[in-house]
Amino acid sequence: MAVTRTIIKSVGGYLPERIMTNDELATMVDTSDEWITERTGIKQRHIAAEGEFSSHLAIAAAKIAMQRAQVEANDIDLVIVGTTTPDLTFPSTACIVQAELGMTHGAAFDLQAACSGFLYGLAIADSFIVSGAYKRILVIGAETLTRLMDFKDRNTCILFGDGAGAAIVEAGEGRGEMSDRGILSSHLRSDGRYRGLLTATGGASSTQSIGNIHMDGREVFKHGVTNISEAIFEAMNATGFGADDIDWFVPHQANGRILEGVARKVGMARDKVVVTVDKHANTSAASVPLALNHLFESGKLERDQLVLFEAMGGGFTWGSVLARW
Repeated sequence: MAVTRTIIKSVGGYLPERIMTNDELATMVDTSDEWITERTGIKQRHIAAEGEFSSHLAIAAAKIAMQRAQVEANDIDLVIVGTTTPDLTFPSTACIVQAELGMTHGAAFDLQAACSGFLYGLAIADSFIVSGAYKRILVIGAETLTRLMDFKDRNTCILFGDGAGAAIVEAGEGRGEMSDRGILSSHLRSDGRYRGLLTATGGASSTQSIGNIHMDGREVFKHGVTNISEAIFEAMNATGFGADDIDWFVPHQANGRILEGVARKVGMARDKVVVTVDKHANTSAASVPLALNHLFESGKLERDQLVLFEAMGGGFTWGSVLARW
């Protein structure tokens, strides 16, 4: 029996031109390249230029994904932008992207799930496509997180960077089997009881300011490894695949220690783990699509390979998506 599957047709990524190394950061706060590398695996991060907004990054990544998919703005039915750093309180960054791409139909909205934003967007897009509501969707993760940084707080300012990644997903036909191409399972979770462990201190309603990022690193690490691993095991149980069956593991690039902890807990071989945190730092909702774009541009990603995505962010929010490329 034929079923509708959500195919990941293409991916694109964009990083701001300016690079800030750990050595440069060490001139601003009490830290060092050795200290940062040992604890996070990060060597550098990209910084958005003055006047360069999340929408600009999103549009650049979207255009690359659209070119690779050979689609025009008129071919897209919906734009979803996962971001914690929108250009404005409103309208949504997605509406800005929609207009700048020349798309005058369909719909557009932002999604706020912190670092899980792109993953949440991918799962929502899958639901829309499987239901028949839309045929082709542009899903973007875009962040200018350095605008939320307190560069006197070495516990947070070392971790984050700016960037955007985008994917075109579209309806395809499958047989309802795990050999189908497309998204095979998605598992989204949240637990608001832990919202204070990873948060921004400002908000339009509460402080009328954007604030800065605050994080309890030890607790975030503990919950991160546990929660992400559980979501991955859910994906494996739902599909019948094990760690040995997965061709590529594309995780949220939180920090090197969390990546290693999760891979070890779920039994994922190190050479299957896509790592970009050293070059990009944590770009929140942009990190998963940027890592996927890195894998694609490496030439190692092949048709019909199984790709496992995961993310965890403030809220806490977390989840996994398993797809066949």
